[in-house]
Amino acid sequence: MSYPGTHAAVDPDRPAVVMARTGESLSYQELEDRSCRFAQMMWDAGLRPGGHIAIFADNHIRYFEAYWAAMRSGLYFTTVNRFLTAEEASYIVEDCGAQVLVASQAVRDVAVQMLPSIPNCPVRLMFDGTAEGYENFEATVAKYPAEPLEEQPKGSLMLYSSGTTGKPKGIKRPLDGSKITDPDLIGAGLVGGIFGINDQSVYLSPAPLYHSAPLGFTTGTQSVGGTAVVLEKFDPLEALQAIERYGVTHSQWVPTMFTRMLKLTEEERNRWDLSTHKVAIHAAAPCPVEVKKQMLEWWGPILHEYYAGTELNGFCYVGPEDWISHPGTVGKPLIGTLRICDEDGTELPTGESGLIYFEREEQTFEYHQAPDKTKSSQHPNNPLWTTLGDVGRVDDHGFLYLTDRKAFMIISGGVNIYPQEIEDCLILHAEVADVAVFGVPNEDFGEEVKAVVQPLDGVTGDEQLAKRLLEYARDHIAGYKVPRSIDFRSELPRLPTGKLYKRLLRDEYWGVDNESGGSVSPIEQITDS
Repeated sequence: MSYPGTHAAVDPDRPAVVMARTGESLSYQELEDRSCRFAQMMWDAGLRPGGHIAIFADNHIRYFEAYWAAMRSGLYFTTVNRFLTAEEASYIVEDCGAQVLVASQAVRDVAVQMLPSIPNCPVRLMFDGTAEGYENFEATVAKYPAEPLEEQPKGSLMLYSSGTTGKPKGIKRPLDGSKITDPDLIGAGLVGGIFGINDQSVYLSPAPLYHSAPLGFTTGTQSVGGTAVVLEKFDPLEALQAIERYGVTHSQWVPTMFTRMLKLTEEERNRWDLSTHKVAIHAAAPCPVEVKKQMLEWWGPILHEYYAGTELNGFCYVGPEDWISHPGTVGKPLIGTLRICDEDGTELPTGESGLIYFEREEQTFEYHQAPDKTKSSQHPNNPLWTTLGDVGRVDDHGFLYLTDRKAFMIISGGVNIYPQEIEDCLILHAEVADVAVFGVPNEDFGEEVKAVVQPLDGVTGDEQLAKRLLEYARDHIAGYKVPRSIDFRSELPRLPTGKLYKRLLRDEYWGVDNESGGSVSPIEQITDS
């Protein structure tokens, strides 16, 4: 496992990346030269190992030039969700300490709106043109030589994952002192060893590159010399067409994509030749058992699943054969040792549900400028046991099953949405006394965002208020976070401590019969706290 320069020396014309809709491509030699030029430009701008670059863009072919330039310069690379508002995106750019921001024309207006809020980011570039405050990426980078830097320390991703405070937090790992030319044993083990991706593979990515898995697997494919095919935007028919058109061998999906493809007509589903397709990976959200069974019937036993977070504190995997004999499992751990604990940190017997911890030999990550969040991810008695906040159980054969969702989190179409951030927005509205946000069932996306609001005394909870609140939300948070609907209550269920007990509200919408009168079980304390 290496980097583009290795493969450019052997097969310079092999495509490193192809955009599925347009067919636009970059060969390994082009990717090598262009990433070298950008690395030279950033060095000239004063960036040194440990420095930082952020990218705010749609699925764009130049994403990979920016990524590999950072990786061969010892820089941290942060992706920004292209659907964020200027306020939200600016927070990430400033918080990570980015010295360079690269944006695309697709986010031009928001990128310009960000300018007053990112005073500490002096270098701003834009793909395919210019905008106020941004220089043209291609023209600027082209001035520099296509030669590697004298020293090429390996950089690292620093991606953001929202937390219970509602503010995103960067997941930061120390640079390990290795060079870009050194083997990446963990990456090689995951991409090549588990999923069999090699220099003959064609990997289809139908998801946004700002997410950790699409970025990690496309660049992982390039590191072993394969070809990454990137869908500009997911469409079920275009995805199937791309498998045939490009001879795709490997792919990765989220369960909502399976659902949308399964809703195609028989004629649409059977139109394409999928015979080259050997491995379909899925993760990001729990896949309904029946959906996965239907996909296995359609595509055959090629579905591979894993459970992990951007933190990569652990990694579970299950292949098709094991899943068929253990339906619903997310696999056994390949990285880390599973520990299932109650709310006090006491390890639980096999079969009982509790908070999922992964035990490692050393601390693998921290949350940037958030020591409290870092500490909250650690076991109360052992900082080398860390959790993503998910609840699950392990069976007698060592297979993990997720029995609840991460505390607070809504998973809609494979996208993580954190209610606290939405609540923090809506509570500022002048007509809101209290608010609870949680996920409710959605046939296509698994969950959708629901808000339940307690209006201020004297304010009527009606359609007009709902309209005002939704307009307010759209002005302050990204569109995919805005509630799909708002209901009103005269009072929300809070415990005597003042903690909002969402479980009572959520269970009503999920059809769960609550006969406890509002008492809180240990597991509910974990997932609602």
